[in-house]
Amino acid sequence: MQNLQSAFGILALIAVAWAFSEQRRAVAWRQAAAALALTIALTFVMLKVPPVRAFFAAANAPVEALAAATRAGTTVVFGYLGGGPLPFDPKMPGGGFILAFQALPIVLMISALTTLLFYWKILPPIVRGFAYVLARTLGVGGAVGLSTAANIFVGMVEAPLFIRPYLAKLSRSELFVVMTGGMAGIAGTVLVLYATLLTASVPDAAGHFVIASVLGAPAAILIARVMVPEIENAATEGSLEEPEPVAASTMDAIVKGTSAGLELLLNIVAMLIVFVALVYLVNAMLGILPSVGGAPITLQRMLGTVMAPVCWLMGLPWSEAPAAGALMGTKTVLNEFVAYLDFAALSPEALSPRSRLIMLYALCGFANFGSLGIMVAGLTTMAPERRQEIVGLGLKSIIAGTLSTCVIGAIVGVLT
Repeated sequence: MQNLQSAFGILALIAVAWAFSEQRRAVAWRQAAAALALTIALTFVMLKVPPVRAFFAAANAPVEALAAATRAGTTVVFGYLGGGPLPFDPKMPGGGFILAFQALPIVLMISALTTLLFYWKILPPIVRGFAYVLARTLGVGGAVGLSTAANIFVGMVEAPLFIRPYLAKLSRSELFVVMTGGMAGIAGTVLVLYATLLTASVPDAAGHFVIASVLGAPAAILIARVMVPEIENAATEGSLEEPEPVAASTMDAIVKGTSAGLELLLNIVAMLIVFVALVYLVNAMLGILPSVGGAPITLQRMLGTVMAPVCWLMGLPWSEAPAAGALMGTKTVLNEFVAYLDFAALSPEALSPRSRLIMLYALCGFANFGSLGIMVAGLTTMAPERRQEIVGLGLKSIIAGTLSTCVIGAIVGVLT
């Protein structure tokens, strides 16, 4: 019965996306059905065929190499703050992880690398290749497909860097797919950390995180196309124009890419500080209200109550839905890192093994208010002419990213 409950949840979650759609009559249901079928097929293959699952687990190696290369630089500059050996024993799992000095600097590396790849004429043919393949499967243009696929391995800001010259040309629907793709996945830089946190809670957590990252791409396209359907001629469908040269030489490309990455990094840090601080202030104001159930009212609790039915739709028993909903609320208001910490601290009785597996996938995304600040800062820096549109789609992208990971969780529930 729980499998049927999850199957019903898939349809219900898509219906919720349709309820938030800007143009309900314009939804291309054939494309949505294709994206759903692809997501289900990939889930079945990667969960039920061990060799395929092992292959995708190994695909994270290039990302780890890039993260290790960045860590080598941050260690020289920041020492143990940048990822070097700790001179002390951390008191909690992940206690030595510092976002600003270890994860965010990869933006510099990605920015310089992508500028080089564009200058060397390596990325433009890849973009056109994605346009050819994805236009015949899910009807997604090459630039959007490349950014969405890049989100399997890198974060919501690094992935759009791969298509920076095309961001200004994207249609509104394509821009929303890019934003939803960022919200529906996590970066390779934190994947290993989260897997370490949940090793004792979910068997083979690392493999599941890689699979969740892969599934985030088609699921994001599914939900994004339902919520913001394509109603204009997409700028990156079919043939793509050759972008203007990004640099005059290889060294110029490195310098320009690093400079652009530095500006991006500073914007990300500033926006993240402000958004987390604003959430703290809201919770402080809510603290004036009388406690409910022996605990103060917070944004996390409020969203947890709202998210409990969503967790039930994914296939969790109602008795476990409030605890799971609290995790979803924490992930949405703060971030998935804090949610996974709370997940790891849950007693074995709080969630069954099946429910834990579903929640691993449901929480595996950057859809939260802090990430919204990061995304808005990043995309508006890369495409300042789209600032108003990016800000306007921001809150909608959180909903889309959350629905995307919840659909993945429901599909896992069907197959588990």
